[in-house]
Amino acid sequence: MTTNSSHPNTDFSTLPLSPQMLANLASLGYAQMTPIQAASLPAALLGKDLIAQAKTGSGKTAAFGLALLANLNPRRFAVQSLVLCPTRELADQVTLEMRRLARAEDNIKVVTLCGGVALRGQTASLEHGAHIVVGTPGRIMDHLERGSLSLEALNTLVLDEADRMLDMGFFDDIAAVVRQCPTQRQTLLFSATYPDGIAKLAQQFMKSPQQIAVEAQHEEGKIVQRWYEVDESQRLHTVSQILDHFRPERTLAFCNTKQQCRDLVAVLQAQGFSALALYGELEQRERDQVLVQFANRSCSVLVATDVAARGLDIANLEAVINVDMTPDPEVHIHRIGRTGRGEAEGLVFNLAALDDMGSVGRIEQMQGRESEWHPLAELKPSGQGPLQPPMVTLQIVGGRKEKIRAGDVLGALTGDCGYRKEQVGKINVNEFSTYVAVERAIAADAVRKLNSGRVKGRSVKVRLVDGQP
Repeated sequence: MTTNSSHPNTDFSTLPLSPQMLANLASLGYAQMTPIQAASLPAALLGKDLIAQAKTGSGKTAAFGLALLANLNPRRFAVQSLVLCPTRELADQVTLEMRRLARAEDNIKVVTLCGGVALRGQTASLEHGAHIVVGTPGRIMDHLERGSLSLEALNTLVLDEADRMLDMGFFDDIAAVVRQCPTQRQTLLFSATYPDGIAKLAQQFMKSPQQIAVEAQHEEGKIVQRWYEVDESQRLHTVSQILDHFRPERTLAFCNTKQQCRDLVAVLQAQGFSALALYGELEQRERDQVLVQFANRSCSVLVATDVAARGLDIANLEAVINVDMTPDPEVHIHRIGRTGRGEAEGLVFNLAALDDMGSVGRIEQMQGRESEWHPLAELKPSGQGPLQPPMVTLQIVGGRKEKIRAGDVLGALTGDCGYRKEQVGKINVNEFSTYVAVERAIAADAVRKLNSGRVKGRSVKVRLVDGQP
């Protein structure tokens, strides 16, 4: 059965949730349910299996989060919910959101299990007892094989961005994990698209799931798309013309190959733009560093392949540039959905050569409207010089292992160093290093002061991360 959401009542108070949970949702700024929440939560809270079509940024984390918290017994120290995600970034985001949603209950423990982090620490976290596990299929498999994770008490399984997990070749891993879950459980599957593998998963592992599809298109007018016809030789140069003319603070540029990503970054950096590349073969450490710089506003342009951009959720992204057109219209919809989130308006620039016109036609068909073409001649130099990001990233050697917390870094910068809180941006504490964004004007001075001062009572090594991984 497929239910298309019209406009059901979007007030959370219409749901069978506890007064504490409703108060917590209000304090977190959840005013009204998003379309996916309104369409899926009534059935999910009744314990039904669901296949829900939803993309990143649609509010799906709360849609499954509220359902699995309703099934949870906080006094039982055993894994009762498992959320499988395609990437570590998405798993981290989901964990953060789950912790916020769980604040209404006492001491609900959420553990993240992803690759790229030592198994030892994760095993220790599990030994202390966890209620909810969020992780990537490969690493969950590792823990199941080692016996450090038991799913005997599981009552809710969530497959988040299932289409991406299938794209990444995780079908067998997912199947192996699901086989270790109790058959008496609720399964919630969220996916932006419906490749064949989804039906196969549903047949094998779900109990007569209800299908929920909310309007997948973006709201008219929220995303403005401009199309430019280019020769192959003009593509990379056109990107810098667009950036100079429109001057967006943060841009995500999509290329179809790793080589094209590298070439574009080289062109942009040579022209003085702060640009970084993100593609599949990057080591996790480099990937983390690139993402931190883009998210904290110290890099203006992130040039990525589709594989690398999966699970990426950057707030307030001003522009998306499709440097290479994708032959798959659903991927195009997914790419451009990264901008125009919330109340903001998003700009999308599409560069198409004659060879791309077939792809353009498929995209027009899917969006149900014609493309709006603009002449390249409208892209005039601004005369303002290269686009500089407002922030610069500093790397502090030392992270969670050294018990450094974000508050310690903020304290050192606003206390001993004497900066205003507004001059300090996002702080990311990783296992062995900590990244902090500071206003460009104070960056060099901040490095000097931190290197000669103390963080958490001890001296630290600090360096500028200069737009390069």
